[in-house]
Amino acid sequence: MSDDTRFFSALRSDGPAADRADRMGLYAFLVGDWLFDATVHKDDGTVYTGQGEIHAIWALDGRAIQDVWILPGFFYGTTLRVYDPALDAWHIHWNDPLKQYYPRQIGRARGRDIVQDGTTEDGTPVRWTFTDKMPNSFRWLGERSLDQGRSWHVEAEFLAKRV
Repeated sequence: MSDDTRFFSALRSDGPAADRADRMGLYAFLVGDWLFDATVHKDDGTVYTGQGEIHAIWALDGRAIQDVWILPGFFYGTTLRVYDPALDAWHIHWNDPLKQYYPRQIGRARGRDIVQDGTTEDGTPVRWTFTDKMPNSFRWLGERSLDQGRSWHVEAEFLAKRV
């Protein structure tokens, strides 16, 4: 068995851990392969559009979901989503070595949506939301607030479809 095969075998899980399977469903919809159309609003007022892909798996003995999000030429990163029974919420760790961006958030259900709240390194509130979830599609919004959460503006929108 190659080193790569051993690594991926240790990382990947067949499904959620039995001791928390009932709480792991929040992000279960994400497991699989997706294509998305992206619209990104840059700080200078320009808009970037493109197509990307998402690949997500059950990971770490079924206690996490890990994904890779790729928007060629713009970002290439991975999220580790770990359920915390003490918080009854998810720790979200995004890692983008291309942009050198590493925010942490807490993810919870809010109505039919999933909302991930956090702050940037300079304390700016950010909110990432999975909304309009269907079995084979979802909308993802990335927002930030320049007035400590009184108002929000969209930085990015991804419209994803299952492959």
